[in-house]
Amino acid sequence: MPETTAAAYTSELAEALAPDVLERFLRYVRIDTQSDRAHAQSPSTPGQLELGRLLVDELREIGLEDAALDANGFVTATLPGNVPDARAVGLLAHVDTTPDESGAGVEPLVHRGYDGGTIELPRRGTVLDPALMPELSAKAGHDIVTSSGDTLLGADDKAGVAEVMAAVAYLAARPELRRPTLKVGFTPDEEIGKGAFLFDIDGFGAECAYTFDGSEIGELTDETFSAASAELTIHGVEVHPGMGTGKLVNAARLAGRVLAALPQDRLTPESTSERAGFIHVHAVHATAGVARIEAIVRDFEDDRLAEHMALLRRTAEEVVATEPRARLEFATEQQYPNMRTFLDRHPHVSAAAEEAIRREGLEPRRVPIRGGTDGSILSARGLPTPNIFTGGHEYHSVREWASVHDMAAAAAVAVRLAGVWAERSG
Repeated sequence: MPETTAAAYTSELAEALAPDVLERFLRYVRIDTQSDRAHAQSPSTPGQLELGRLLVDELREIGLEDAALDANGFVTATLPGNVPDARAVGLLAHVDTTPDESGAGVEPLVHRGYDGGTIELPRRGTVLDPALMPELSAKAGHDIVTSSGDTLLGADDKAGVAEVMAAVAYLAARPELRRPTLKVGFTPDEEIGKGAFLFDIDGFGAECAYTFDGSEIGELTDETFSAASAELTIHGVEVHPGMGTGKLVNAARLAGRVLAALPQDRLTPESTSERAGFIHVHAVHATAGVARIEAIVRDFEDDRLAEHMALLRRTAEEVVATEPRARLEFATEQQYPNMRTFLDRHPHVSAAAEEAIRREGLEPRRVPIRGGTDGSILSARGLPTPNIFTGGHEYHSVREWASVHDMAAAAAVAVRLAGVWAERSG
């Protein structure tokens, strides 16, 4: 099939996969799988196990007899290859959704033949306005899936889960199609940056893998942010406010001053784009006695990430130092690295994905992602894992949506990817 633009893209393979992708997606998003930053166990929430058990049942129905769910919430399975000496390739997606917005009681809506206009959802007054969402304006004629407006949809990353499942089912039903051994993996707690650290890479047995956890059709990601988190705890002096003269040290007010002292027109998610990093304060818990500020820090370059973290710490120290009786605790944690450093050592892995996207009739676009994926951690741990698009958009919000057309394209790319690796191995 010749290369074409995403807007003009059509594919018999994707059309064949679309009904199965949509049916699976609508089933999976109804299960609440939000991860929880406050819980240390894996998986952090029971809903992830519920979806994991469902996936194991469905994988076995497809014919992947070794499908299993382990104690940490990882689902793994094998579709044996039919090319001698072919290297095993992994297909991955994560089952959890972000804890930043409700994922309970998701009621997906399918907007058939989207007319290109505003989509008004029935709850919370949520509106999808193509004037504010250029990706949506390009999807006229597509079937669009949304939530009802008061929850996440769950496209991040149940679109990826549905695409991997549909692709594997398609290949399992067509033994005449050449393929390597495919190792299927569904991971928990990606959204809180925890799951991939517990993934049994040796037991998985793949030479490389691909996460289906991207966004716009045609995109391939082999570069991500490097990421760290910070927790600032300010201890004040609590006392009855009526007797607070000369005694009270209000930690909540000090926290407010820290926030006000941070850059307002730069180094924030709302003021940066492309390769510029940021400091993002995502939670504040404060009383007069104790205040806690939670932030994430991001950049593509490690030295700039360190500079941003130093600025955050220095700002807090300077504010708290104005009140000698106050005390500051500052804790940081590295979350995930830029995968570029590790994938640059294995250029053939990303090249195979590019070839698969081309064979599906699309022009691949390598884009750095202003976020991270399981592939960031897995690549650093020795399993080269770039990221492929899924067709979902407006992640981590009640405006989240996905194009069925583009989800089917991602599933088709997974099928093409198996063919590329079969040729390279056979």
